[in-house]
Amino acid sequence: MNDPYRFKLVFWGVRGSTPTPRIEYLSFGGNTACIEVRTGKNEVLVFDAGTGISPLGATLVEEAKGPLDIKVFITHFHWDHIQGIPFFLPLYFPENKVTFFSFENRAEKMLKGQMMEPYFPVNLELLPARLEFQAIEHRLFKISGLQISPFPMNHPQGATGYRIEKEGIAAVYASDHEHGNKGMDEIIRENSSAASVLIYDAQYTPEEYQNRLGWGHSNWLEATKLAHESRVGKLVLFHHDPSHEDSKMTDIVFEARKYFSRVQAAREGEVFSF
Repeated sequence: MNDPYRFKLVFWGVRGSTPTPRIEYLSFGGNTACIEVRTGKNEVLVFDAGTGISPLGATLVEEAKGPLDIKVFITHFHWDHIQGIPFFLPLYFPENKVTFFSFENRAEKMLKGQMMEPYFPVNLELLPARLEFQAIEHRLFKISGLQISPFPMNHPQGATGYRIEKEGIAAVYASDHEHGNKGMDEIIRENSSAASVLIYDAQYTPEEYQNRLGWGHSNWLEATKLAHESRVGKLVLFHHDPSHEDSKMTDIVFEARKYFSRVQAAREGEVFSF
């Protein structure tokens, strides 16, 4: 029996910097970064662990028909990308296995730090699930039938992007990158080449960016340039600024479509199947 799809993407958190749990943000969503990748064999990979990983975890436990084997890929360890881990429900069941992948060999120490006293009442080492930590390099590897190509991004203290590919269909997750570093811009351009979908850091408007140089994020105009240069099928603006309410996000998409027609802003709950 053929798999129903090569893989699918589900957006669980699309916001940058801090959650925005207010009614003015509900159309696009207020949780911080988290994307689920589900293979046709129902294997689960998770990219980033912002607050969006909390509702994802509850869904996975509810759907589970046996032990879960979940692979979590972290782009970097800034707070908005790991703050959901203490509330990721699969971690609280001993039959489950959760493996954290990152370009940082101190991942276990970093994640322990955010759950130590007095920041959280349950230490990481007390979680019932079996935890593993794997440092990755910036080279292609295969997992769950997918090709994963990690690549460096221009961000304070560093960050890793991911190209996810199967049978010629590719999705690129490039959250937390500031354009302007010629070498790293070229790396992202190469990894985004002919991707079916490019999920790209567009936290700021071009006007806002002028006062935020060096903060580690890009803008929607640079995103459209990259989409054109890389010949991507669809551009998804991601890591929305916490000051951008739904009306602002709608305006941003309207302006961005003047430069690249196949663009949208990421919304929580949206699903892309390939």
